[in-house]
Amino acid sequence: MGRVTVRRPVRMLTADGQRRRPDALAAEEPLETRIGGRALAVTMRTPGHDVELVHGFLLSEGVITSPADVHSARYCDSVDDSGRNTYNVLDVALAEGVPAPDASVERNFYTTSSCGVCGKAALDAVKLKTSFPPADSGFAVTPAILSTLPDALREQQKVFASTGGLHAAGLFDTDGKLLVVREDVGRHNAVDKVLGWALLNNRIPLAQAGLLVSGRASFELVQKAAMAGIGLLAAVSAPSSLAVELAEESGMTLVGFLRGTSMNLYTGDHRVLETVPS
Repeated sequence: MGRVTVRRPVRMLTADGQRRRPDALAAEEPLETRIGGRALAVTMRTPGHDVELVHGFLLSEGVITSPADVHSARYCDSVDDSGRNTYNVLDVALAEGVPAPDASVERNFYTTSSCGVCGKAALDAVKLKTSFPPADSGFAVTPAILSTLPDALREQQKVFASTGGLHAAGLFDTDGKLLVVREDVGRHNAVDKVLGWALLNNRIPLAQAGLLVSGRASFELVQKAAMAGIGLLAAVSAPSSLAVELAEESGMTLVGFLRGTSMNLYTGDHRVLETVPS
């Protein structure tokens, strides 16, 4: 497995002077996803939980809907100058009868850590139809529970604590318990990792869980949540206009600027209640 952090020497300048010291950086390496040996996409990611990442990506692209749709996923065909496996190529074999992804899923260029839809073969393919409509989710939570989540997420961001350079995503239940947390240099990768975890643990659709992200809520993150059947997405920063439009269209609750007891409810405020029925 590739390194999650990399240490580099830096010259640190402050008002009190300067000194040289080692600094921990979040690792960023390419991951090529192949389907049956055919290259599908390359994303820049933080190594770790790659199988979850690829399963979540394929779920959010509508290629698979259950773990049974994947026959196997294995690292292959990627070595460095010394012949060691770099673990930067993952080949997925779909189960018999599962259609291979069409050209709309293919990336014409690599996906950067900040943009998950860059290079889509066709802009029309960006909007996907979910098999698990968020409007069907009966998930509800109180403002008091929501207010505890950013601090709880930060407490589990171990790599962020040492580097300050990673996004995080987490799934939570109605009691505010974080079910899983994943970190990555790419916010969309962090979401794909938690969705992949849910898929591999037979939790899809996620009708009884919410999704929390450490940054802003983009169109793509709303789309990914919708593809997993998530009824509530909360972000500590701002949503985009298109994210709000898609959340409303999908019947999803979208919470932004979640900071302490302050938050904005952009859509679906029926899921944020003073008391949640038992």
